[in-house]
Amino acid sequence: MSSTFGTAFRITTFGESHGGGLGVVVDGCPPRLALDLEVIQRELDRRRPGQSRLVTQRDEADQVEILSGVIDGFTLGTPIAMLIRNADARGKDYADVARAYRPSHADFTYDAKYGIRAIAGGGRASARETAGRVAGGCVAQALLATRGIAIVAWVDEVSGLVADVDGEIVTRDDVDRNDLRCPDLAIADAMIARVEAARKAGDSVGGTIRVVARGVPAGLGEPVFDKLDADVAKAMMSIPAVKGVEIGSGFAGTLMTGSEHNDLFYRREDGRIGTRTNRSGGIQGGISNGESITARIAFKPTATIIKPQETVDRDGQPTILAGRGRHDPCVLPRAVPIVEAMMALLLADHLLRQDRIIAVRGSL
Repeated sequence: MSSTFGTAFRITTFGESHGGGLGVVVDGCPPRLALDLEVIQRELDRRRPGQSRLVTQRDEADQVEILSGVIDGFTLGTPIAMLIRNADARGKDYADVARAYRPSHADFTYDAKYGIRAIAGGGRASARETAGRVAGGCVAQALLATRGIAIVAWVDEVSGLVADVDGEIVTRDDVDRNDLRCPDLAIADAMIARVEAARKAGDSVGGTIRVVARGVPAGLGEPVFDKLDADVAKAMMSIPAVKGVEIGSGFAGTLMTGSEHNDLFYRREDGRIGTRTNRSGGIQGGISNGESITARIAFKPTATIIKPQETVDRDGQPTILAGRGRHDPCVLPRAVPIVEAMMALLLADHLLRQDRIIAVRGSL
């Protein structure tokens, strides 16, 4: 099982949902990068369970410990290991899962692949695994900040209710003004009501998250198989519950003509070349063009619901299964920092890869 992401800047996550803990090892981070433990903890607090009535009530503080790679607030250039211990695991909530497969979960597929699985909480298939990604993503964001790159994501749509905001000016403070993490206050209350209704009905809802990376220089990405947009899609599709990714205009671009969709080049006042529109989402030919990178990520409704559902046991015999335990009626609020983390990890990796290319070019 591969649990490693990245090439020049890599993370490896470890741990199960109801095991002793989870964590991440970050490798490839340059030395003498300032790293603030409080910033890492703040991002984990944005992802952690129990933070509002809209998410699972599992009581986890998600306190992070840095075990290696950092001294006096600065990275050493050696692997950075971080650990988050589990404190509120309840394996008994998953007794029924031992006998029957939960619809739309990884129970059956893990059995099919490995012949064994961590039943409580889904093990590695649990969204709790993403705590390590968020911790590692903070290291990546600290690196990107030294190059003037900033990332912000927000809930863009919940079950058909769509936000209307200017993605170029949305701030993280705007996003965190409400529990849902939607910066459009005019629609956020309706979204929250939609999630609450699903929770009370023992059901769940899905939606989309938008993410914007600003200040990304031109030249990141590869022209063939490691296209930057292909890697964005891979990074986002690796997040639990994600079922679709759009870059720039996405599917809406199919409704336009070439003359309507093309991003026309011009010379900015500072002398740099830019585009008058950004339907390409900041990526052309698989390489960043210097505009903001934009993506929209689709999350399915949470698979675990309280309503009884038909399924089969491990012998293929029909049975009825109702969800137990503590689960999100909508994954979107907690997924916002995960999306930001995966975008940061991807860009940090491609940034260091491009640094190597520039170094070789300069030596020729």
